[in-house]
Amino acid sequence: MFGLGVQELLLIAFIILLVFGGRKIPEMMKGLGKGVKSFKDGMKEVDDDLKDLNDKKEKQRQA
Repeated sequence: MFGLGVQELLLIAFIILLVFGGRKIPEMMKGLGKGVKSFKDGMKEVDDDLKDLNDKKEKQRQA
């Protein structure tokens, strides 16, 4: 993962735990999860819009 080993990841996790504390981390992860879900939903909407646009262009070409 990005050229990081297990020791480096554990060190980063430990530093995050020290900085934010054990109680804040679940809240941060929940917010991060919601943000990722929102981003994926937005990307799906864009993809659907592009497919609809391509379908309309294809129908115009056939007509």
